[in-house]
Formats: sequence, structure tokens, C-alpha cells
Amino acid sequence: MIHIGKLIEEEMLRQERTPAWLARKINCARPNVYYIFRQESINTDLLLRISQALKKDFFQYYSVVVFDGV
Repeated sequence: MIHIGKLIEEEMLRQERTPAWLARKINCARPNVYYIFRQESINTDLLLRISQALKKDFFQYYSVVVFDGV
């Protein structure tokens, strides 16, 4: 199963970004970013904003599940 919050956190750290940076980019409070990291699933509008901020297509993880049947 996909844990999208962990994937987002890992990518943010890989890019050497901070939760405060991501919060500014997606227009939310910093504590909400930590809440996102704990989520196994996420609203598609929020996932789109995060994908744009981090310049990473997080939707691809769901496509793999759909098309590969994982």
C-alpha cells in the first residue's frame, strides 16, 4: 500500500527543503505539513499543489498501483 505522506516527506528531504518552505508553497500552516506526512492518503487538490511545489508527480505512485495491480 502507498503511504503518500512518507513519500512526500522523503522527497522534501531529498530536495533539502524544510516543512516551513513547503507550507509556504502550498499555502498552509507548518503544523499541517507534519500532519500531511502522517497521512496514508491525501486529497487530490492538495496532492496537486504539493506536486507542483516539489516539481514531482506524486500521482505516478497511484498509476503504478492501478496499472500494475500492486
